[in-house]
Amino acid sequence: MLSETIKTLVVTLALVPILATAIPLLRKTDWWIRLFDFPRLQVTVLGAAALAIYPWVFDYSAVDYAVLTATFAATLWQLHWILPYTPLTRKQVMAARKVIPQERLRLLVANVLTPNRRAPDLLHLIKEADPDVVLTLESDAWWEQQLATLESRYPYCLKCPLDNLYGMHLYSRLELIDPQIRYLVEKGIPSMHAELVLRSGHRLELHCLHPAPPSPTQNETSAERDAELLIVGKAVGQGDHSVIVTGDLNDVAWSRTTQLFRKISGLLDPRIGRGLFSTFHAEYPFLRWPLDHLFHSDDFTLVSIRTLPYFGSDHFPILIELQHEPRAEPQQQTPSADSEDRRRMREKINAVAHTPL
Repeated sequence: MLSETIKTLVVTLALVPILATAIPLLRKTDWWIRLFDFPRLQVTVLGAAALAIYPWVFDYSAVDYAVLTATFAATLWQLHWILPYTPLTRKQVMAARKVIPQERLRLLVANVLTPNRRAPDLLHLIKEADPDVVLTLESDAWWEQQLATLESRYPYCLKCPLDNLYGMHLYSRLELIDPQIRYLVEKGIPSMHAELVLRSGHRLELHCLHPAPPSPTQNETSAERDAELLIVGKAVGQGDHSVIVTGDLNDVAWSRTTQLFRKISGLLDPRIGRGLFSTFHAEYPFLRWPLDHLFHSDDFTLVSIRTLPYFGSDHFPILIELQHEPRAEPQQQTPSADSEDRRRMREKINAVAHTPL
């Protein structure tokens, strides 16, 4: 009886990665389907564990062969998605070599978690990291008051305090030109857009996003999130200029939507070839994946990227330093969209009402 119980537990463990792989293959936007885009690392680990244990209960039956084969295929499929975000693959963004201080930009993104009250801890992290630009997400009126001390060092500000978990604040020591708050898809879900001037005088487009995630308590599908990402991707992909898109995208780097966004926009992901740099969930190590992102045009190289310590939020802050280096453009391969990608983009954007960028 004990051996049968163990066999049942092992088979159940093996079925988890199989189901978690099969469900997201459905090209549906329902929240419970798209949820399985997130834990690909965790599913890979479970699949590897099942493959390691299964030989101990293997009975050479047709069912055992089928389950073991399916688990192996599912684990490889999951690994396929996350492998680019490890040091085992080629870096998509070159490392900056020559130091050009006037061309550098250090940006800190922090989802503060609205009810979190450890503002002094975040202010300490900001002081230690000394970024040029600070973007906070989920910051309401209380957080705006706490962050007011930044204004002496960051004179260029854009503020949108909201109590619906989608407030945003942007603080910059570099000049912001024509800063705007827009609601691209949903009322109450803002985004921020501005031109930012580097110390060298070079201008770049800065787009800060925090679309709502697909979930049973917010949006029942990922349609709104997907549309917002692709509206911005389409807009920046039509020009030939320096661009940074950053924020809590409520999507993982390896999802089909984020990959489509990168193809449409032509932007690069500094995580590729370096690591996951997971920012959520800060309190549950096994349930952790990259939700906070920065994508940029191919005229930037990477100085550094790292997550910062816990400060009471469910997200870790992420700190990224880039260097504007146009000579790197020919050496950095940008993603590109084909006709099918553009068709999918139009389909996703047209699925929801929005205000054009």
